[in-house]
Amino acid sequence: MARYADDLALAHLLADTADTISVARFRALDLHVSTKPDLTPVSDADTAVEKALRGTLSRARPRDAVLGEEYGATAASGSSRRRWVIDPIDGTKNYVRGVPVWATLIALLDGDEPVVGLVSAPALGRRWWAATGLGAYAGRHRTAATQIHVSGVSQLSDASFCYSSLTGWEEIGRLDAMLDIMRHAWRSRAYGDFYGYMLLAEGALDVMVEPELSLWDLAALIPIVTEAGGTFTDLAGRPGPYGGSAIATNGKLHDAIYRRLGVDPGTQTS
Repeated sequence: MARYADDLALAHLLADTADTISVARFRALDLHVSTKPDLTPVSDADTAVEKALRGTLSRARPRDAVLGEEYGATAASGSSRRRWVIDPIDGTKNYVRGVPVWATLIALLDGDEPVVGLVSAPALGRRWWAATGLGAYAGRHRTAATQIHVSGVSQLSDASFCYSSLTGWEEIGRLDAMLDIMRHAWRSRAYGDFYGYMLLAEGALDVMVEPELSLWDLAALIPIVTEAGGTFTDLAGRPGPYGGSAIATNGKLHDAIYRRLGVDPGTQTS
């Protein structure tokens, strides 16, 4: 049960480093922001955080592979099947505008399975983490934390439904389905990025969906949601972080969301 405890402890140390760098640059008047080829912003804080975490991992886990949003992939040494996945600042658009909803995402994959996940949002004063078999927790720090669980809501009419934005759903032809869910849910809000998934894991909301995501957006979220008792798949019903999309629920609402998004619940694999 404690197989990944040391890796989770390392993830906390990495997050401490990330928090120090990102908080110091948050709302800085000289923050440098540029545009990547995919037209998304990147700040000097994004690159500084990732460089620092890669440096620590090269010393603490030299055999493991690393994948980061800003600097790509570094291969594993020898026969290691382990890979750390880093999003130095998830919510960069918030970060550069001074909105405090942003976080560093740190994950460890053992083979294809995310086994450690940590999300640190220092401007919110909160951190979430989990490892396979160890449960999911949240608090200001690991020494001041409580175990978290998803909600028990079983009807969409009682559910708080969360999403990132509507434009992506329009692009894939499912905007009408999204609007239908919003009409039938008790409440709908667009918290976006990591935050909706963490509120789901805490039981504060019941569904979070996104149509387009990268591996570094997803990998850290999955252990936290699933260890909190939730269900996490892509739009095709496949578990894991490789589908490029996400439907995360408290488990009780998964079939209902699939049906309304036009996915046959019989195709689920988890």
